[in-house]
Amino acid sequence: MSQLPNLQATLLLVDDEPFNLEILSEHLLDAGYRVELAADGEEAWSWLTRAGDQFDAVLLDRMMPGLNGMEVLRRMQAHPQLAALPVVLQTAIGSAEAIREGLEAGAYYYLTKPFEREMLLAIVAAAVAQHRARRSIKQATAQPLDGLDYLSQGVFELATLDDAQRVAALLGRLAPAPERVALGLSELIVNAIEHGNLGLGYEDKRELMQSGHWRDAIEERQRLPEFAGKRVQVRVQRQDQRLVIEVEDEGAGFEWQKYMDFDPVRVFDPNGRGISMARTMSFDELHYTGKGNVAVASVKL
Repeated sequence: MSQLPNLQATLLLVDDEPFNLEILSEHLLDAGYRVELAADGEEAWSWLTRAGDQFDAVLLDRMMPGLNGMEVLRRMQAHPQLAALPVVLQTAIGSAEAIREGLEAGAYYYLTKPFEREMLLAIVAAAVAQHRARRSIKQATAQPLDGLDYLSQGVFELATLDDAQRVAALLGRLAPAPERVALGLSELIVNAIEHGNLGLGYEDKRELMQSGHWRDAIEERQRLPEFAGKRVQVRVQRQDQRLVIEVEDEGAGFEWQKYMDFDPVRVFDPNGRGISMARTMSFDELHYTGKGNVAVASVKL
């Protein structure tokens, strides 16, 4: 069974085929989720506008009569309270053009029909985790912190996933859009921990997320002698009306260029979208330097 991030999550399942809703419900209820069902786009939109804040993710069928999935997605992106709610787009169309259209409309998670149970649970868990992280960071960045406005530069050293969220939330408060910047920064720091310091590859993380044991594996690996002393350094500085943040790990680097844009080839994996989402949604500029173990992000102040 895939792990849920802390408290029980609630999902909105949208599909015009009753059999598909039945199968989805069965798998997700067995995994510990709470679900609500919508038989078409209009019913889904009614749920979202009436009770959108109760959901952690939406599983949305792309092809439906009347108000189809793409139009529901576009409406969500235009709605201030729904734009950040993750959407898992279900589709029988796996073409690069169809996926690119979904990405441009705001969908970063995909399932092809017919889907496998483990893939369904891995993708949903990733979407829910993103939503929970965003909500937690939003709460953290809303807390006042006297004196932070006077910070001109600073250096932080950290090691754990919890450290990553705390530092990201703190530094996000220096930016005009604290929640958005903090979420992107959290992605960069987590990447530095798991891929840089702990040496987990792309395939390693995919397998761990599909099994539901990603966080446990990270914490177990950090206790091993060869990894216990490794740290991520986060440097922040104000430069000419810009906030520049560098995230450096102790790893061997990676081919960062291919992760700057979300490749449709990886669209059905539960991982591999963090850097591209951070680049497009959180920062004005993002690149890597050296051997690929230093991320440099900046935002205008």
